[in-house]
Amino acid sequence: MAPDTLTVTDSDTTTQNSTTPAEAAPPLVHVRGLTRRFASRTVLDSVDIDIAAGEFVALLGRSGSGKSTLLRALAGLDPDIEGQIDVPTERSVAFQDSRLLPWQKVLDNVTLGLRGEDPAQRAREALAEVGLAGREKSWPKELSGGEQQRVSLARALVREPALLLADEPFGALDALTKSKMHGLLHTLLTKHQPAVLLVTHDIDEALLLADRIIVLDDGRISTDIRIDAAHPRTVTSAELSELRTSLLEALGVDVAV
Repeated sequence: MAPDTLTVTDSDTTTQNSTTPAEAAPPLVHVRGLTRRFASRTVLDSVDIDIAAGEFVALLGRSGSGKSTLLRALAGLDPDIEGQIDVPTERSVAFQDSRLLPWQKVLDNVTLGLRGEDPAQRAREALAEVGLAGREKSWPKELSGGEQQRVSLARALVREPALLLADEPFGALDALTKSKMHGLLHTLLTKHQPAVLLVTHDIDEALLLADRIIVLDDGRISTDIRIDAAHPRTVTSAELSELRTSLLEALGVDVAV
């Protein structure tokens, strides 16, 4: 039975990582019994998930399976959930829509709400990391879709989050731009090393980027697969091709020849 109340703890990541060598590191994200109902419909049904520090988890599922609902719960954007959620305080969210403020220039979009020492300089460095050095004074409307998503990534990572939550951030991009963004994201994550939860409909994207792939089906986890293949990856490799077939079957796609 799902819990009647919600407990959300913003974990202190410094304390979490101060274990002795003999101790196993606790998960960065710890979710138990997560349930979300909309009227009579249960979208998430007592979901349990752990995500380790630095781990990249891709979340697949058919439309309406609860993927974005789960991400919003971890982001603290949904007050009407039940269960226990332990997440780090330092977390950022990237959406399919870059959500840039059209009345603010690029640099101001990246520094929005940014605290600490010299936020403008930190934002310039983040923009340089995503290949947009020199575009600080541009307006969002002057950028391509891919460039806008680069600004969104810079804004998310300049905060050095322990957890990055990404809801189909490349879903609206063309195939070539998406491929370039995959390479950029992998490079950035290797440097910054946050844990990542990526919601996607793209099986190949999940296979190319993730350490683990979870499939949601009717609000429950039906599949949890770890991927040990080294980067860079190609989905045509024998290992990933076999995993791709398994994931298609888990998503209810008939792969019979």
